[in-house]
Order: sequence, then structure tokens, then C-alpha cells
Amino acid sequence: MSELLTIKEASKWASKFLEKDVTTSNISYLIQYGRVPKVGDNGNTLVSKEDLKKYYKENGDLKEKEWKKKLGDDLNWALSFSEYKESETTKHVHRLHPYKGKFIPQLVEYFIDDHTDKFKKDVFFKPGDVILDPFCGSGTTLVQANELGMHAVGIDVSLFNALISNSKVSKYDLIDIKKTADRITQDLKEFLSDRNNIEFESKLLDELKSFNDQHFPSPEFKRKARNGEIDEKKYGKEKEKQFLPIYHKLIEEYDIQLLQKDNQGFLDKWYLQVVRDEIEFVFQKLKEVENPRTKEILSIVLSRTIRSCRATTHSDLGTLKKPQLTTYYCKKHGKICKPLFSILSWWKRYSKDTVKRLSQFDDLRTDTLQKCLTGDSRTINIVTSLSEKSPDLAKIVKEKKIDGIFSSPPYVGLIDYHEQHAYAYDLFGFERKDELEIGPLYKGKGQEARDSYVEGIAAVLNNCKKYLKEDYDIFLVANDKNNLYPEIAEKAGMKIVNQYKRPVLNRVEKNRSAYAEIIFHLKSLN
Repeated sequence: MSELLTIKEASKWASKFLEKDVTTSNISYLIQYGRVPKVGDNGNTLVSKEDLKKYYKENGDLKEKEWKKKLGDDLNWALSFSEYKESETTKHVHRLHPYKGKFIPQLVEYFIDDHTDKFKKDVFFKPGDVILDPFCGSGTTLVQANELGMHAVGIDVSLFNALISNSKVSKYDLIDIKKTADRITQDLKEFLSDRNNIEFESKLLDELKSFNDQHFPSPEFKRKARNGEIDEKKYGKEKEKQFLPIYHKLIEEYDIQLLQKDNQGFLDKWYLQVVRDEIEFVFQKLKEVENPRTKEILSIVLSRTIRSCRATTHSDLGTLKKPQLTTYYCKKHGKICKPLFSILSWWKRYSKDTVKRLSQFDDLRTDTLQKCLTGDSRTINIVTSLSEKSPDLAKIVKEKKIDGIFSSPPYVGLIDYHEQHAYAYDLFGFERKDELEIGPLYKGKGQEARDSYVEGIAAVLNNCKKYLKEDYDIFLVANDKNNLYPEIAEKAGMKIVNQYKRPVLNRVEKNRSAYAEIIFHLKSLN
């Protein structure tokens, strides 16, 4: 019979077995989501050592062998960064705001830090250097450059992306942020005091808990669903219909308004009316904030909040299929879930989390300069634009030039970068520049789209290399399944001197199949 372990004992055993830190929360997650079966009851949760060992073998060494078999022996497993916990790959300000398609900070560190890996022979950058990211996205390169003592310039065609990036590297009065956020929280509570959606949601949660405890006991239900002992889809639909009369009765009892009168914009379509009212209230309060930096970072908090409060299912947060106005069976959580009827709890949570993350980054911050410019990397004059936004950084770039690039260009036909933050553009009234995106989803993946992509990326490199020193190093992260980068390098007057093929283990998408991306190392032909 297999040895049984408490959660704490399992944590210690797994840490030793895997030779990395495995917390009690990690073990609890495996139990909660049915990865390993729970043994025991009456509050004394135990797990089998053999079950744990089986799980880790199937998701550790065996996974590496399986992926190499599918993707090739040239797969560099060290670049999977599998030894890092999720909290480490989303450390400090990197999780100030969700962003689809970003790379993890450890990948940036590996290539721009001169001491990340003691076995790495080549050193490409050093403290005091200037790094450029012409597809800045959410600012991962800028943040890591700061942490590693390097200056950095970012460029992004999306105004909101630039706002996210700059908010991560800006300096703030954390006391003022906390006081202002707390004041807005109190104002929102007073606004809600004569409304009934909070009381309604509390009553709905009570009903859901009672129903889910009876019909979806955790973790037994999830384990049975994973093992095929129950038809999850059929059972979930049956219970979803069974709970709907309870939901509709509460909606009628509390007179909750679901639909908005208009359906002209994103905010009209994807938010319940009661939620939209709260969003508008907090937005107006933000307009009254006097400190521009405090207003900026709390705008990021509000954007993060409303993203979490869209009227959609938990499994469709990244895709948005259709507005969800009723309770529903949630495959992600294995129970009946509900749409959100108030932003209060999320606003409070993210306000507190933001201050904590900014404080953590302040402890690591170096005295260097970073700025993300809004513009088209194919045509922007970096020095002129920097002179307006960050004169000191412009002077550094002009005098010593940029040492190299670390960036992840968009992939062909994968993401519409403006559309993923449509809620923010709608709320803040930002101008969208969708037509300037390179390789957007809406243009597809056909030959015409691929040709346009090659011309676009090459144009970016040709424009940016004017600001680079002669012996530059460029690292581009790409999934080049169409083999476009050799042509891109040729059109940019560059050569690919190395390629690093890395497995991507923690993808946001639902597809968990073997997947790799390549980091191309480019240098001048001369």
C-alpha cells in the first residue's frame, strides 16, 4: 500500500523529489482540480505518494521526452523555465495588467543579463547598455532592463499598450495611491448603499454554494470527470437548467437590470447594466484625482478590474464568444458559476495588489531610464520622439546609441492587439490604430498576410537599426512555422547567427499540445 502524506508532508516530499520548491498551495491545487485523488475526510486530507510520483513523472521528465519526440531533439528544455513557479514568472509589476501573448521575464533575463546562467558562455549586454523593444506590448523588456541596470526604449503602435508599459516602470507616491484608492472604494460603497445588487449577489452566492455542494462536491466531481466516470457535458447542462429557475426568481425579486438600453460599443455589449453603472462612477472619480501619476496607475487598476467583470464565462475570458447573462455550468471550475454583478470586490483586490507589486519593484529598481513611445516602429524617429517624452534618455541614445534589441514581434494571424483591450479603448476614449498592426488576426494567415508580415517586420528592423551601434545584437522571439525569418533577415540586411528553440509550457490558450517558439539571434551582415 502506498504511503499516505499530509499536504505539508507532500510539499516537503515533492520539493525533494523535484529538487525545487513545491508549496502546500501547489499540493492543494493538485487535489482541488483532481490532478491527484484526495484520501481521507473529516478535515484530515491525505494524498498517496505513488499518486504524486505518477503525476510528476507524467508532467516532468516524461513530458520533456514526449515534446522532444514531437518537436525535435534540438528543443532547448532549459529555456522552458519549468523550475519557476507561476508567482515567479508573474513577479512584481509584470502582473499589473493582463496581456495576451507576452513572454515571461526569465526569458528576457537569460539573453540580456550577463550572469543569469553560469553555463552560458556568451554575454551580449551589460549594465548601462541600452535595449530596444520595437514591439513593446506590456513592457516586459523595459521592466527587466530596469531590474538589471540597463536603459530601455519601447515602441508600440497601441496607445493602451504604451500606457501599461510606462505604468510599470514609473515611480509613484505609494501612500497617495493607497489613500486615493481607499477613498474611491469608500465612495463606491456609499454609491452602492442605496442599491440592491450587492445584497442580490450575496443571496445568489448562498444559493449557489448550497446547490454546488450537493451536486458538484469537490474534488470528487472533478476527479470523476477527468477519469471519464461521469459525462461532464451532459451532467453540467442538466444541473445548469435545474438551477436557472432559482436564478430568475432572485433577479425578479431584487429587480436586477441585466441588459443596457444601447448596444453601440464594447461597454454596452459586455457588461450588465448594474456593473456599467459602477464602472462609470469610478471613472468619474478618477477624473477628479489631482496627482497625474496616481491617476495613471489607478486607471490601470480600473482597466484590470473591468476586464475581470465582463459578462462572459470564466473559460471564455480570453476569447469572448457571447455575453453571459445567467448562471451557467463552468467547465473550468467544475460547478455552476455566475456573471459578476459588482466591481467592488475586484477594485479593492486589484488596488491592494497594485500597491504591493509596485512596492516590490521599488525594492529592485535601479537608477536607469525606460520609456515606451507610441508610434509605428517602421517609421518613428526614436531620438526625436524621446526628446519630447524623456530628454535624458534621448541624450543617452543619441550619444552612445542602442546596444541591441530584445523583442517578440506579433505572430502572423494570431492576435488583434487593439481588440484584446477594447474595453479600455471604449472607456478611456483612446484612438485605435488597428490598421497599423503587423500580422493581425483579422488579416488571416494566407500568403498575402505572410508577405505583408515579412515586409512589415523587415521595415521595422531597417528603421530601428539606424539607432543601433555597429556591433549590435538582436533577439526576436517568434513561432516561425512558415520559415519567414530568413527572408526578413535578408530584407533587413542582417544575418541569423543562431537560433534557440524553446518549449512553451504555460500557454494562455486552452490548447496544451506540444508547442515551441524560436529566439532568432541576428547581427549585421558587415
